[in-house]
Amino acid sequence: MTALLQYVKKSLFVRLLLIFGFTVVSFFLIISLSLRALNQTEITIETIPDFYMRNVESIIEDIGTPPNLSNAMRLAQELDWTINIRNPIMRWSSDPDNRLNVDASDFNRNLTTDAEVRTIDNEDIIRVNRGGYDFYLYQRSLNESNINFFVVYMGAALAAIVLFLNYFMVNRLLDPVRMLKKGAERIEKGDLSYRVQSNRQDELGELTESINHMADSLQSMLEAKRQLLMAISHELRTPITKAKLRLEFMPESDEKEQLREDIDEIDLLISDLLETERLNNEHAVLAEESVFISEFVRGVSEQFQDYPGGLQIECPVEDREFLIDRLRMRLLITNLLNNAIRHGKGLPISVALSFFEERAIVEVIDRGEGIAEEHLDQISEPFYRADSARQRNTGGFGLGLYLCRLIAQAHGGELIIRSKLGEGTHISVNLPPARPNRK
Repeated sequence: MTALLQYVKKSLFVRLLLIFGFTVVSFFLIISLSLRALNQTEITIETIPDFYMRNVESIIEDIGTPPNLSNAMRLAQELDWTINIRNPIMRWSSDPDNRLNVDASDFNRNLTTDAEVRTIDNEDIIRVNRGGYDFYLYQRSLNESNINFFVVYMGAALAAIVLFLNYFMVNRLLDPVRMLKKGAERIEKGDLSYRVQSNRQDELGELTESINHMADSLQSMLEAKRQLLMAISHELRTPITKAKLRLEFMPESDEKEQLREDIDEIDLLISDLLETERLNNEHAVLAEESVFISEFVRGVSEQFQDYPGGLQIECPVEDREFLIDRLRMRLLITNLLNNAIRHGKGLPISVALSFFEERAIVEVIDRGEGIAEEHLDQISEPFYRADSARQRNTGGFGLGLYLCRLIAQAHGGELIIRSKLGEGTHISVNLPPARPNRK
């Protein structure tokens, strides 16, 4: 028995089969009992002789002749029958409604010398002539249609209960599927620390364990990649510093200037890599301070006023204080403006700040080459370039927008990119007054 229970517990298919079997058997029993109840409401002629032999004689004797009406009423209530008594000067019935007109009944057959079966409206009644009185006896009938409706309603109610139990059991059985869906969505969004909790031992439990193991493997691989990347970036600092020092002792020339630009570019890449890995940590520390956001955005943007295509800055006169990391927020706005200038084709660029409820919305809009729709979902991923054939001097490393997204998220905000190819790009960053759950 224990082995069977363990088998049922470990097999989702067997439990679904048992639920299906329970439903089928329950419906069969409900239908059978309902039909049986309906059939039991019918009165058959064959039962009357037996009833007469067992009861009618004693009923007539208890009533007596002349009849004792009190006894007649008591017997009618106890037996749930209607008793009518007739003679030339008396017409009495235990049922005030007297649903059958016994005087209009037709002879059917004799039971004894003084008793017979009569029929009216397809229902059999017993007539006994005793001591000059006619006694009519028939079963007091509830309204048959009411009985039928009651049986139907009871059957429907039981069927509904069975269906509800069926739904409840199947729904309970599939709870892990919803948990797995939620877990897969969390992992897909990058929350590799999330684990699906389940103590199931069936196929769904095994699937849950597999997904958790997959998340463990992914987290381990990404952590190893992050540690390797940061280690390499740190190690590169030393030769870059040595190269910069040696560069200072070289005579001035075009080659020296080009070499300086290349070394600075590598140094910038290393800085961006280190910064992205720091911000990618869920415990990233921000050096927050209270800043008037409108004044801050305007100050950073005005450094690009010499852009040939023209830079339009729109900030509200009424300023508000926000808690931000000044250096990182400056890096975010600078990266967005550098991207806009690089891909703006010399056309005007707009920087706008607005307030929506308690949040600040920073927008950078260019009218340049734009981004194809199929690239929008991945354009803010690390090292992603919309045009893989783009040259280094125009394409960047693919870290700028990724770093902007991390800075926005570290502040509790969001980076939103909208763009159409050939029409330009609209990037907006919404920021809360303070980072949620700040520690």
